[in-house]
Amino acid sequence: MPESPRQRQVADRIREVAARQLGGRVKDPRLGFVTITEVRVTGDLHHATIFYTVLGSPEERADTAAALASARGLIRSKVGQALGLRLTPSIDFRLDELPEGAGRVDDALREAQARDAAIAELAAGASHAGDADPYKRHDDPPEPAAS
Repeated sequence: MPESPRQRQVADRIREVAARQLGGRVKDPRLGFVTITEVRVTGDLHHATIFYTVLGSPEERADTAAALASARGLIRSKVGQALGLRLTPSIDFRLDELPEGAGRVDDALREAQARDAAIAELAAGASHAGDADPYKRHDDPPEPAAS
């Protein structure tokens, strides 16, 4: 279902507030270099899912996930203050899988391109099987009948 303009507005505001909090207020040493990629809000505005990416190793990603889980309450309270809604949405952080998925697609495209180049190279030196023009034409003389 497409999101409403109100959902988009609330999601954009949550993204701004969360990014500001992660950039300056959250002092957890486990927090890595985090980029908020997207925020999705349910239709009733009661729940927000914040998608993020982290540069680094899998251990650094796990540490960042733990830091975000512990900072969830602080970020939610700041979001509630900034939004001024009757109910503050609950917040869930999810690692965005898009960059890894895009890398896999790029690898698959490179592999397909290499295979296409190899096939084109083989086809360049190949010749057709049978006659060059296997189709009979009306202007050709009839073939003699076998005796």
